[in-house]
Amino acid sequence: MKPATIKNQVSSGGVIFRPGNNSAEVALVAVRDMSVWCLPKGIIDRGEKPEETAIREVREETGLNGRIIEKIGDTSYWYYIKEENARCRKTVHFYLMEYQNGSTSDHDEEVNDASWFPIDEAICKVSYKGDRAILEKAREMIKKVNRLRIY
Repeated sequence: MKPATIKNQVSSGGVIFRPGNNSAEVALVAVRDMSVWCLPKGIIDRGEKPEETAIREVREETGLNGRIIEKIGDTSYWYYIKEENARCRKTVHFYLMEYQNGSTSDHDEEVNDASWFPIDEAICKVSYKGDRAILEKAREMIKKVNRLRIY
């Protein structure tokens, strides 16, 4: 058998948040017949900036429109594409986004569901370690943003 080829893929996504009862709420998406909950993300199109991709993917996968506040960070992982006999290293750029409008019922067919969760619950609910780390960073960033606000 031929050795697997190596591919690189770059995606972008976001943690979109809104004020909740006691803490912020964030939107997660369910994929693979509801067995996996994760952050919305997608491949960066040719000519698109990572920030533009994050806004587009969050809108498509959650039905929500958000405004980027700042970059949270990146996560990287490997996966295997059986049909191509390829190992793929995927890097995802994540941005903290403030909810502006929209409804999670308007998500596209690429995901099974989109829903709001209190951030502590979301950290426990996500299926991937990388998403958990991004949400933990986002929680601290949201606390800072909220402290700077004058209501």
